[in-house]
Amino acid sequence: MLELIWFVVIAVALIGEAVSPMLVSIWFAGGAIVGLVAALVGAPLWLQIVLFLAVSAALLAVTRPLAKKYVTSRTQATNLDRIVGTEGRVTEAIDNSRGEGCVYVDGKSWTARSESGEPLPEGETVEILRIEGVKVIVRPKAAAEVK
Repeated sequence: MLELIWFVVIAVALIGEAVSPMLVSIWFAGGAIVGLVAALVGAPLWLQIVLFLAVSAALLAVTRPLAKKYVTSRTQATNLDRIVGTEGRVTEAIDNSRGEGCVYVDGKSWTARSESGEPLPEGETVEILRIEGVKVIVRPKAAAEVK
């Protein structure tokens, strides 16, 4: 009977891993295999459970960092990332509370928001800090030079 339970645990862990690419349950399948082997040789239930937990934890601790490094997709930089850290010019006054503002940078006009929330007047030189969706987050160039 215990062998059947270990087969179910193995199946559930493998199915869980198949539907989730997050490397969550594969480690428990390895522990369950050890628990199954222990059940087949007649080990007591408490030992099977201890072996299951110990092997699952060991597999998780040793292999998960390596697996995440090679399995997860790597972030690819895009040509838009090149504007981060560059200067732009405010072409429409930036007012976060009203959802208004545009910046001209690298030959294109971007919807912009101020990092601090302070309004920025038209004509101000700003530093592009990051891109969030279709908006650039900026701060005044004078503030960037102080920091």
